[in-house]
Amino acid sequence: MIVCEDVSKSYELGDRRVPALRGFSMRIDQPGYYAIMGRSGSGKSTLLHLLASLDKPDSGVIRVAGEDLHTMTERAATAFRRTRIGIVFQQFNLIPTLTARENVELPGLLAGRSKAELRERSMQLLEELGLPDRADHRPEAMSGGEQQRVAIARALLFEPPVVLADEPTGNLDSASSERLWALLAGIADDRKLTVLMVTHEPAAAAHCGRMFVMSDGRLAGEVETEGLDAAGVASRYQECIRAA
Repeated sequence: MIVCEDVSKSYELGDRRVPALRGFSMRIDQPGYYAIMGRSGSGKSTLLHLLASLDKPDSGVIRVAGEDLHTMTERAATAFRRTRIGIVFQQFNLIPTLTARENVELPGLLAGRSKAELRERSMQLLEELGLPDRADHRPEAMSGGEQQRVAIARALLFEPPVVLADEPTGNLDSASSERLWALLAGIADDRKLTVLMVTHEPAAAAHCGRMFVMSDGRLAGEVETEGLDAAGVASRYQECIRAA
């Protein structure tokens, strides 16, 4: 599902290059709900951008859903982002002038899908996510949790095998966050797809089956989190950081 082999990436900052990933490697072979945790600056967001084909590594191999991203052309990368992965951001990134249903359908319209097909699919997703009565509401009329569920519905429009989530509850209160973490776990389980979530919350990782810990652009450790509560996740995370 997701393979990274010796991936490196750096950025120019003034007259110097700053490494974000330093020979990073990880592997996810089975569908499920996975977390990435690490301190600020550990390379989490850079990794997610590479996995989403929004950027290319300086070196190394990246394979997602059977596609080699490190050798992909920009045209192929655009098609890959549109149909093979779903992306959920901390900022909901909904178009304020469109309704919930129209926001879900937008990627399909850009891909040339029929309006009738998209109407049926968007309403199915909104109903599955508990939002059928919000289909004709614009974002300003919805709560943060509702807006994020619309964003998740949009990410699932093409039934991608992989969903990437970057701090998806960063703008939500604790109760809404708990509901969203459980929702993502259910989506991964019910649809047999891979959900990979970047988070700094041990409580979020406690909903996942496995946690990848990052430190200084490298993989510091992997932790089986199933059965652990937030305190247990935090303890295992700190063990990985100390050992890095």
